[in-house]
Amino acid sequence: MSATLDTGKYTRKQVHTGWAMFDWANSAFALVISAAIFPFYFTEQIDDSFLLGRMTISDDAIYSYSITAAYLILILTIPLLSGMADSGGKRRTFMKMFTYIGGLACISLFFFTGHEGLWLGVAGFALANIGFGGSLVFYNSFLPIIAQDREMDRLSARGFVLGYIGSVLLLIACLVLILKGPDWGIQDAGLPARISFLLVGIWWIAWAQYTFRRLPREAQVESQRGLMAKGLRELRHVVFKLKGMVATRRFLISFLFYNAGVQTVLYLAGTFAEKELDFEADELIVVILALQLCGAVGAWAFAKLSERMGNKSTLLILVSLWTGVCVLAFLTHEKWKFYLLAVLVGLTMGGIQALSRATYGKLIDEHPEDSASFFSFYNVMYYLSIMMGTFIFGLLSQWTGSMRYSILALGGLFITGALLLTRVRIAPAGKQEDL
Repeated sequence: MSATLDTGKYTRKQVHTGWAMFDWANSAFALVISAAIFPFYFTEQIDDSFLLGRMTISDDAIYSYSITAAYLILILTIPLLSGMADSGGKRRTFMKMFTYIGGLACISLFFFTGHEGLWLGVAGFALANIGFGGSLVFYNSFLPIIAQDREMDRLSARGFVLGYIGSVLLLIACLVLILKGPDWGIQDAGLPARISFLLVGIWWIAWAQYTFRRLPREAQVESQRGLMAKGLRELRHVVFKLKGMVATRRFLISFLFYNAGVQTVLYLAGTFAEKELDFEADELIVVILALQLCGAVGAWAFAKLSERMGNKSTLLILVSLWTGVCVLAFLTHEKWKFYLLAVLVGLTMGGIQALSRATYGKLIDEHPEDSASFFSFYNVMYYLSIMMGTFIFGLLSQWTGSMRYSILALGGLFITGALLLTRVRIAPAGKQEDL
């Protein structure tokens, strides 16, 4: 751990547990709201299409635009805030700020009850995404600070495992509430879903307190005056460092491509199952649960494999498996085959997400004092990859008239990512040996 951080009364193991529990806290938003319940609730509550000024806009378009707006705000603000966090000792402070923004935004969705409350729903969902994405930057930035190189793979995987398990537990509770609501005397059909949004916000904020108590406290900066200017200088400083870190830059570009494929598959798996294989809502919930539970197993299993084979080799195996996922999805026409494919997606999802975070942590572990700024670039690549992948998918789907050809084409993103990854050399102890 960095000498500039005060861990207080907690041991290294307790700090690690506290850090990993943040995944348990915030993953409920990603699963319960983003993936499972809110998309269906949103389209049920508002008109299929409506006038926005002089333009007719559909419900799914305004939903997509809210996500895009959230990512754009993060891309424009996170690098500067990260520079301020590094220069002013504010990683923990900004992590708290985004957590409360996200959690309270989830709670606000409880009051979204129909088309007349459209902008409350749109704003609440967008702010929740901003809180989720922003808090992750500063959460991830603690990894190279609290963990040694040999600990990063397992600790990163531990966080994802806890996130998958915690979010599934809360989702099951919310689904029971939705299904049993009428039997319990709840007459308002939308109330169980709204209570679910409320529970997510409370869960997120409440469990995050466990993390905040155990995260190490940063050294206090004597003066906070001119913090924005200091943040800009810190950001320029990190950009200058990145110019000389060839392996890190190559990894980020590789990550941009293969993560575009990963996130596009995850975002559109439900739509593919519904439109191409005629899945019903209850069947899609089973798919989502399978993804999460298998994700927990995959994160742990591939962390163990990376300890034996190294990060680069394990990531190349994972990217190759994802290429296979695209081919198999193109060939899948039966529901039972899609369930098996969901198991493979879940296993590789957990592995590639946990290992990508840990690999980047190793590549920058010689610069823990700049970790927030470095991880801001990682997250900017993450957001850009989502926008790039979904745009390519949508464009190809429109041209070809079939989601199958679109998902097959995503294999090209994985192949490109793999080729770029072969040029990254990750040496022991995180020291870079650039090719």
